[in-house]
Amino acid sequence: MNRIFTAILSILIIVGCTKVAGNDLLWLADSEPSVSCKVIVDPSLDLKNDGYIIEGSPAERTIKAKTQVGALYGSYALQRLQAMGKAEGRIYIKEEPAYERRILNHWDNLDNTVERGYAGWSIWHWGEPVPTDLILDYARLNASIGINGSVLNNVNATPEILRHDNLERVAQIADIMRPYGIKVYLSVNFSSPAALGGLENSDPLVPQVRQWWKDKVSEIYELIPDFGGFLVKANSEGLPGPQDYGRTHADGANMLAEALEPHGGIVMWRAFVYSPKSPDRANQACEEFTPLDGQFKDNVLIQIKNGPVDFQPREPFSPLFGRMPQTQLMAEMQITQEYLGFSNHLVYLHPLFKECLDSDTFCDGKGSTVAAVTTGKIQPDVYKTTAIAGVANIGRDSNWCGHEFAQSSWYAFGRMAWDPSLTSEEIAREWLTQTFTDKKQFIEPVLDMMLTSREAAVDYMMPLGFHHLFAWEHHYGPEPWCEIEGARADWLPKYYHKADAEGVGFDRTAAGSGNVLQYHEPLASIYNDLETCPENLLLWFHHVPWTHKMKSGLTLWEEICLHYDRGIKKVQEYRNIWTAAKPYVDAERWETVNAKLAIQEHDARWWRDACVQYFGEFSGLPVPENLEQPQRPLPELKKIKLNMKHHN
Repeated sequence: MNRIFTAILSILIIVGCTKVAGNDLLWLADSEPSVSCKVIVDPSLDLKNDGYIIEGSPAERTIKAKTQVGALYGSYALQRLQAMGKAEGRIYIKEEPAYERRILNHWDNLDNTVERGYAGWSIWHWGEPVPTDLILDYARLNASIGINGSVLNNVNATPEILRHDNLERVAQIADIMRPYGIKVYLSVNFSSPAALGGLENSDPLVPQVRQWWKDKVSEIYELIPDFGGFLVKANSEGLPGPQDYGRTHADGANMLAEALEPHGGIVMWRAFVYSPKSPDRANQACEEFTPLDGQFKDNVLIQIKNGPVDFQPREPFSPLFGRMPQTQLMAEMQITQEYLGFSNHLVYLHPLFKECLDSDTFCDGKGSTVAAVTTGKIQPDVYKTTAIAGVANIGRDSNWCGHEFAQSSWYAFGRMAWDPSLTSEEIAREWLTQTFTDKKQFIEPVLDMMLTSREAAVDYMMPLGFHHLFAWEHHYGPEPWCEIEGARADWLPKYYHKADAEGVGFDRTAAGSGNVLQYHEPLASIYNDLETCPENLLLWFHHVPWTHKMKSGLTLWEEICLHYDRGIKKVQEYRNIWTAAKPYVDAERWETVNAKLAIQEHDARWWRDACVQYFGEFSGLPVPENLEQPQRPLPELKKIKLNMKHHN
């Protein structure tokens, strides 16, 4: 039977908050919406998950939902519609989330450092009093864009996260976020039974090990009844895993799934694996996981990075998305800008995310996009749940993300996880309007800046399929010449660019590493042929002669130089746009962004100077005279070594 949600006043207070305490510059900041309307929570409604209906005219508007959280989402949606000027007159809107679980992965450590974090220390304040107000603000912001899960700690997990005192703290955090529909998850270290529990080993087929995990999971659920589950990085980059005992990824994941299953928890098992023995790091995930298709329990999802290597400015989608039809798969995006200029560069990441989700795997014919696969549309009988993950860019900085515009990628991830069909322009326009102003003179040029920023970054960093040319360890700035004694080959740029006097690029054709064969037709043939391969992935799949004629009529070398030059010019254009935007932005935010854009232009030139001079040593060709010439000599650039082990 329909009933009026008795806690309507609480919803209105939450949605109507006009400031985020101590951090008042986000998309909820300056709106004072009037959302005085009837809210009906009715479990019998024909809605999936936490969907909602908004209907009626302003005078008699109603929000309907099956759950209280759904009603909260509907209230935030109405606020957004009002801010965008789309709530006038009679409306009927029915929305349901495309993914059941929309999760942020925090790579936060117990010492409060954040791996690949560029916005200050961990917001969880490990070892300090629980920051209730800060976590409330975090929960509100996430609920406003539909995010409903948070993995609190680093995938490079330590066993100590499962100590009882730490679990009690996790329970406190869960209690704060629960009213906003956010479940907590934890990353776990596979060797915890031995390292924390004192067992002889952590072999997943040993009964005592399995029992240890069951007992630990029961302990967690006693503290956190709605605990979401575990995220696991195993047998990757030196971390322990089931292969240490001659077992498979399925053996390890299923052991944890068995412990979580009675409580409704899930396992998100990362596919980020690569062995130094593999001829191509891009091949490794498929090599290890496709033989295990169909062997995972129903509460296991394989979490796959968007591309086959590692969050590069541009990669093709991971072929694994099209190779495990009997296994639940989920995408992992990186919101934090590990490879895109940290929090110094303005790079709106939704175009990158959408490029992956819209990619057609052809695993079940045309239209089998990554989004269609991971939302369960291709194999609905296989998917008992669906999920998507984003590696968070959040810290204690006053603007949360280190760069005012980095907030937009957090916002975009949440909106995309709810509705993958939204365009980059729609989401960026929402964020700009709610965060700054609705003035067209501001919105239109700054919107163009956001929408072109990812491509500009690719141009001035690694155009045409270049990848992994970054500085050692911290990944800030160029170092295509990097040599580290004793380092694995696939941790070094030369493994990827393979530049020589003849040409440049990684041969992943059928005659090379065979990576193209992991894709379904027609992609395998398209990528395999130098003439049909998309030029923005050319050097990813082919070793190309410097004098190869591109579609523009330029040689490859000329095209490379042109892209670097174009990237710099684009950032110069952004600086002019931001100067013109000054009347529409408060002084503090304008100055902050302006200073960051100056750094971004400097870095773009640094990338150009380093890469065109370095690769010019192989090509033996000059930078075309019609382009700006390098400004800093290569020997000087090779001396740059930045001490950036921790990024806080």
